[in-house]
Amino acid sequence: MSELGHLKDKIAVVGVGNTPYGNFPEIDDYGLGARAFRAALADCGLEKSRIDGLLVCRIPYYARMGEVLGISPRWTIPLPPHGRMSAMGIIEAMAALNAGLCNYVALIYANIGRSRRVNYGGEESPNVWDPWGYTSPGAAHAMMFRRHMAKYGTTTRQLAEVSVAVRHHATLNPDAVMRSPITIDDHENARPIVLPLRLLDYCLINDGAVSLILTTKERARDLKKPPVLISGVGAKEAFARASIPNFDLDFWYGEVREAANAAYDMAGIGPADVDALMCYDNFSPTILFSLEGLGHCPRGESGRFVEGGTLKLGGKLPTNTDGGHLSNSYMQGWALNVEAVRQLRGECGRRQVPDCAVVQFAATTPCSRSLIYTRG
Repeated sequence: MSELGHLKDKIAVVGVGNTPYGNFPEIDDYGLGARAFRAALADCGLEKSRIDGLLVCRIPYYARMGEVLGISPRWTIPLPPHGRMSAMGIIEAMAALNAGLCNYVALIYANIGRSRRVNYGGEESPNVWDPWGYTSPGAAHAMMFRRHMAKYGTTTRQLAEVSVAVRHHATLNPDAVMRSPITIDDHENARPIVLPLRLLDYCLINDGAVSLILTTKERARDLKKPPVLISGVGAKEAFARASIPNFDLDFWYGEVREAANAAYDMAGIGPADVDALMCYDNFSPTILFSLEGLGHCPRGESGRFVEGGTLKLGGKLPTNTDGGHLSNSYMQGWALNVEAVRQLRGECGRRQVPDCAVVQFAATTPCSRSLIYTRG
């Protein structure tokens, strides 16, 4: 049993909310965060005064966020603006609830990267990427995928299956930013960015915000929507060899495997029991790396595994059913956790996975995480 096995099914997500995604220069991070928070409160029917825990990510100053919201919680934690923080934050909130540090936690993420022209690389952060000559996280992922191609024979047409499947889901999501269908040939003919990656392999950068509200399973019974339980969690860092933040010669395989196995063990399931996967897709190769580490296919076989629509609705493993980072919006993992909750509630309309009972979230990074959500 996982070290956190005693938390199985004890913590529930009871409210989720998000703003539209796009370009909103007229509003700041705090305004967007407040709108998502208000939507999450309405979703669960909770009074604002009952929120006594606050976790913020990519918010400049946690105290200002509390002031804007009009709350004074008894437990607060700010997280840095890195993309790997969503599952890390959810696990921290679980621990705080279990320890009695708070009763209802609001988790708020906001991003104003689109309107403020954030590029995630280049001259913005030269000390991060320059040691190996990289100019961006995309360059690092391009090098990793080139290695995967050389080692396992993976092709860019196989990689295209990821972008095509995720875009298909975005066409079914009225809130997604990119809703025009694409084909494998569209992917192959798209503008090169850092070969072998092209435009359709890159995530979107948009303004927007996401909020989740967590509490205990017992308290969840009194709220508006059926609770979604967190049945398994797993975590493993790769700091010793992966100090360059977005590059690893081994695709973080061992770390993802360990995190996934811990989550499966805690939840009492295996990869075959997962009905839908919400997978961090800052770049399309990350999904291929994740599928192998999570045990959904053998190592080196992810390219062949995704052929023929495996990741589409109706396929073996529907993945990123809201359109993900590639086509919905790059909310750095947070919106994917919201989609997991909505799938388990059966609220996803045309993109709904039939009889969805188990959803996995995974982030394959130097801070790898896996979460298992189930219906309460």
